[in-house]
Amino acid sequence: MQQWQLQEAKTKFSEPVAVIVSIQKYRSLAKSKQSLHDFLSSSPLSDAKLRISRNTSATMRDIDL
Repeated sequence: MQQWQLQEAKTKFSEPVAVIVSIQKYRSLAKSKQSLHDFLSSSPLSDAKLRISRNTSATMRDIDL
């Protein structure tokens, strides 16, 4: 394994490309804290009774891919 002095490493890598963390830390960060439904249900606006509708009068347009 190659070793570098800190200043040498800084000159070789001008921006971070990787972060090394333990597997335990990764799992704790990657673990879903709550479901999307639970997140939206816990919103302070969950009882706001918003009425959301979609405008269906607009016609679809053709696009070239």
